[in-house]
Amino acid sequence: MTFTVNDEEKNAQSIVGVEVDSSGEDTSTAPTRVGFLEKLRNYEDALDRKLGVEAHSIERKTAENRNPFYARWTGQLAMIGLWVGGCMNLGTFATGFLGWQLGLDLRQSILIIIFGTAVGAAVTSWCATMGAPTGLRQVSICRYSFGWYPAKVIAILNIVQEIGWCASGSITGGQALSAFSDGKIGAQVGVIIVSVVSLVLSFFGMKAVYLYANFSWLIFLAMFLIIFGEIVTFGNLSAPPSVSGATGSGAALTFFSIMYGSSACCAGYVSDYYVEYPKNISKMKVFWFTFIGLYGSTALCAVSGAIAASALSNDQYWNQQYGAGIGFLVQAMVYPYGLAKVILFLMMFTSIGLNCACMYSVTLSIQQAARSLAIIPRFAWTIVCFAAVIALGLAGSDRLLVYLQNFLSLLGYYSTAIFVVLITEHYLFRRGVLANYNLEVWDKRAMLPIGYAGGLAFILGVVGAILGMATTWYTGVLAKPIGDNGGDIGNELCFLFSLAAYVPARIIERRRVGR
Repeated sequence: MTFTVNDEEKNAQSIVGVEVDSSGEDTSTAPTRVGFLEKLRNYEDALDRKLGVEAHSIERKTAENRNPFYARWTGQLAMIGLWVGGCMNLGTFATGFLGWQLGLDLRQSILIIIFGTAVGAAVTSWCATMGAPTGLRQVSICRYSFGWYPAKVIAILNIVQEIGWCASGSITGGQALSAFSDGKIGAQVGVIIVSVVSLVLSFFGMKAVYLYANFSWLIFLAMFLIIFGEIVTFGNLSAPPSVSGATGSGAALTFFSIMYGSSACCAGYVSDYYVEYPKNISKMKVFWFTFIGLYGSTALCAVSGAIAASALSNDQYWNQQYGAGIGFLVQAMVYPYGLAKVILFLMMFTSIGLNCACMYSVTLSIQQAARSLAIIPRFAWTIVCFAAVIALGLAGSDRLLVYLQNFLSLLGYYSTAIFVVLITEHYLFRRGVLANYNLEVWDKRAMLPIGYAGGLAFILGVVGAILGMATTWYTGVLAKPIGDNGGDIGNELCFLFSLAAYVPARIIERRRVGR
């Protein structure tokens, strides 16, 4: 089947910064700026002029239209603050408990946290380097390798993941507030507070997200340094692992996959936060600032969680409080009592850093998923996402939180496929040269790769992940023989399958199609 682009489609007028994408949709019935949508777009334009709400947020940011703040050293250091403010929270702290739950000892857990997080952070940090030179959001960058339609699938998976993270953050924020009030205030109140503040910040766009991170990250860092300092002496290094042999190896592989996924899962949308930086900013600076912020915050929180988990067997009171909720455990660990209360109250706001960044990015993924969705203003999608997060958060319970964490770790597999395809396309087929990307056609389907190679690589990568995954609800056939409980090798298989499929398929696609 062949696709043709007629003159009418080529010359069609852009709809408030959204180019006609020639995506095969019937342009004769495409929505136009009339009626209710026109009023919404005009209202968004007015808000953008007065408050800067990013009315044309998915458009390519050209060098002359970027905010000068991000060219200054304070703006560039904000990269570190963004990730520290977004990753230092109770959810990351709780992730460190998973090594203990899998049967690993403290030494094993700490080593896996250090190396697994480093590998995942390197994946996200490399993907971040594509944002400033291109001025494009991550999904738009993916179009140059995955092709038009497979990039839409990435946008949809981003939407699911980001809304899920927002709901998870809201629930943990609610748990912190409940512990702060000694159970007198329900976690639902905290869910609402976290969600409302996140809505306000994401409504005003990336500028507000960075502003919040700049003012909060030092406070969050100080909080977790205090927690680490107070509990580090309680770490139980003498307790042996409860699993050994092949079962222990399987547990180690599974925990490595969890820690890798916790820091690699942003690969599908990380460039969303970098399009305002100067086009000529050093890629090494972007990589290392992102890596330091993401790796340092994730590793510190998770190691603190691993230390706390190892101490539970020696402290009955801590173990009892852990059963009541992670917030109650923090209250038990920190001394004096008044300081614990202050930290618990502030802990509720650590979820906001994660939520406002994800809520901002999810609206961009929605607009890039389909042209018809891009016509609806970003602020309207922000409100829709807020409603979804509130619904999930208010229905929250420990079971829902576990479900969300399992589901989101599953979605983390696709970040490996994204990384493989992007880095292979950039260095092997485009020789690492930005000039080999025609950035003017970022939204023109007929001039971008069709997606045969990217789609095939993505599908086979998912197949590899399914064969090698080991979760609480499913263990792949290749993961199952590794010990009694299986061992997660989904990311490794996804990497190999994606790479093996993409290189030959892309060579053929370029020869046959020419793009």
